Amino acid sequence: MSQVLSTAVPADLPHAREADHPIDPLFLNRWSPRAFTGESLDTATLLRFLEAARWAPSGYNVQPWRFVYALAGTPAWATLFETLSVTNQSWAHRASALVLVVSQQRWLPPGKSALEPNATHAFDAGAAWSHLALQASLSGWHAHSIGGFDRQRARESLSIPEDYTPQVIVALGRRGDKAVLPEALQAREQPNTRLPLSAIAAEGHFPFD
Repeated sequence: MSQVLSTAVPADLPHAREADHPIDPLFLNRWSPRAFTGESLDTATLLRFLEAARWAPSGYNVQPWRFVYALAGTPAWATLFETLSVTNQSWAHRASALVLVVSQQRWLPPGKSALEPNATHAFDAGAAWSHLALQASLSGWHAHSIGGFDRQRARESLSIPEDYTPQVIVALGRRGDKAVLPEALQAREQPNTRLPLSAIAAEGHFPFD
């Protein structure tokens, strides 16, 4: 049986979203809240999200992504949490898990004996993050990627080699009431819209500003 595609947002979202063309509701349903309930996330469920990330595509199947995770309430939590900016700590303390996404900058091309720069390592790690976020959404959880953290502190506290780049920290949790957020963040607690497709896709030339 073929799946019915949609241009409309699922009814349980707090803000309307419309697609320009029919797509699977999964893509409209996924968004990045900051208000979490603090509900516990078990290791098996988190590993399911990371398993989805493992199957992301990458150039030459290099798979440059690496993940360092911490569940709330475990000794590993503070190491990741303390790298976050103060603003992000103000809401991420209610997350159920944090995942640091790291990508390897170099790779060994076929037939070569020395590592060379991998121009797409960050791009490929982004694909893995997307898989993680979509699997979390399918499972009734939410993922919010955070760029505001101290990368050098993360590198030092987690012993990350220079050949690897800390990209983002992902906060995972069940969506909670926006009232738990600092007042300045409450107004932003809704799914964002997107630029129209006509503003980002063109045939045969680059007409964009």
